[in-house]
Amino acid sequence: MKKWKRYENDRAVSSVVGIIILLLITLLSISIIILYTIPTIDDMQDLAKAQKIEQAFTVADSRASKASLGESPLQTTRVSLMGGTLEVRGDAEAYNESQIMILAVSSSSSWYDDFLNKSDQWNSWKDYENESDFSGYSSTIPMGKIIYTTGDRTIAYEGGGVWSRYGDGGSVMISPPEFHFNTQTLTLPIMKITGNTSISGTTETDIMVRSTNTPQVLFPNTTIDINFTNPIRADDLFIYINSEFYDGWAKYAETLTASEVTLDHQNQTTIIQLGTVPPMGTFPLSSSFKIIKLNESNPDPMYNFSFYFEDTEGDASNFNPVRTYITATAGTKTLYYEIKKNEITTIEYTDSSYGTNKEKWATSGGSEFPIYEDPLHVKMANSTFDLLSTTYMLEYDNQADAEFSWDEVSSTTMLPNVSITTGDVYPLYNVTNHYMKLLASDGLIVCSWSQNNNEKIKEEDSEYTLVYDSSGNIAYLHITSSDLEASVV
Repeated sequence: MKKWKRYENDRAVSSVVGIIILLLITLLSISIIILYTIPTIDDMQDLAKAQKIEQAFTVADSRASKASLGESPLQTTRVSLMGGTLEVRGDAEAYNESQIMILAVSSSSSWYDDFLNKSDQWNSWKDYENESDFSGYSSTIPMGKIIYTTGDRTIAYEGGGVWSRYGDGGSVMISPPEFHFNTQTLTLPIMKITGNTSISGTTETDIMVRSTNTPQVLFPNTTIDINFTNPIRADDLFIYINSEFYDGWAKYAETLTASEVTLDHQNQTTIIQLGTVPPMGTFPLSSSFKIIKLNESNPDPMYNFSFYFEDTEGDASNFNPVRTYITATAGTKTLYYEIKKNEITTIEYTDSSYGTNKEKWATSGGSEFPIYEDPLHVKMANSTFDLLSTTYMLEYDNQADAEFSWDEVSSTTMLPNVSITTGDVYPLYNVTNHYMKLLASDGLIVCSWSQNNNEKIKEEDSEYTLVYDSSGNIAYLHITSSDLEASVV
């Protein structure tokens, strides 16, 4: 019996020890929960503050737009500071880190290629400002901003949009800037903040925005630059946005049609390259011209590619010795037409990235371009060479090399996915569209026309017609700048 009592005491001691251990584990768990819950609560509180500020700034954005449009010259938005700092940064120092530069660049410029090689950097245009055909602003376009900061969270109104950044996590757009693109026209109303005030604390304050003038038209404006006209004459538009929220601007710019966006992180700059609709129609015959931004996703993007030739003697028989050449090149690809009298003697296509092989075509079935001689106007013998003819037939004529651009999808091929062999016959329309799409995949297509030494074509009375699909690019541009006098009180 005594031995049993001793074990009973041991069990009692064990129970007490177990309870103590359980209490220690419980206290430790509570400590861990507190340790990890407090920052979570703080984060939630910070998030709630940020959302309130973001909402207030979105309201201020809407009201600033009304002020700039003249609907109401003075707009006020109530904001709770909640321990943060609210500032208006609209002075020369602020403009150095919140500004826009816009360039209109022509591929015919002698410095075009050199500029493209370094166009992905802020101030890359500086080396060309003294060129006679430089089309840009004499200085950058300032934006300024209204900015709220608390801890490492930053929220700002800049350039007509609202942006937010948390620490090093990058910027996000809360409300889009006033950039509008309707497939042909890009409208950029740039809001320039003026003023320099700030306030901190926990009280409520007012953001006051007053429109001080009517918007200044920056484009079209031939006073600034003779080339700032609509439709746009340039081949490319470059918009440089220098801002601490540059990465947020970039994400927005990527939603714009026909835009290419690059980032210059070192200078906190987003570069937006926008394609323009090139001039199309009938032009005086030129030894060189370009096809810009052909829409290669269109199965048949070439609509009209023809040459009207007038003979120098006004005698149709004089076309007989005439030999003319049309060449189109882009990157590693070359398309070559040789025309003798009024027939295509050969079409050759090469791609140096593939090798030295050539794809060759020749006239089939007696196809020809008719030559006209007006009996009432003897000196008007002429012929139109339509390189998109649906009735002019070509035969694949290549015994040595197999075709390499039709029957697969790769960097050297283009749809349709068909196999071409010697003797196959296709319309000139299909052949020209196929090769032009291939060239377009390498970018800008440079075309040239020449004749042999006989000089039977009267160049000053001849012309070429060029119409093609360049959809998604910009034809018209409207840029305005509005001064918004801002203060926080």
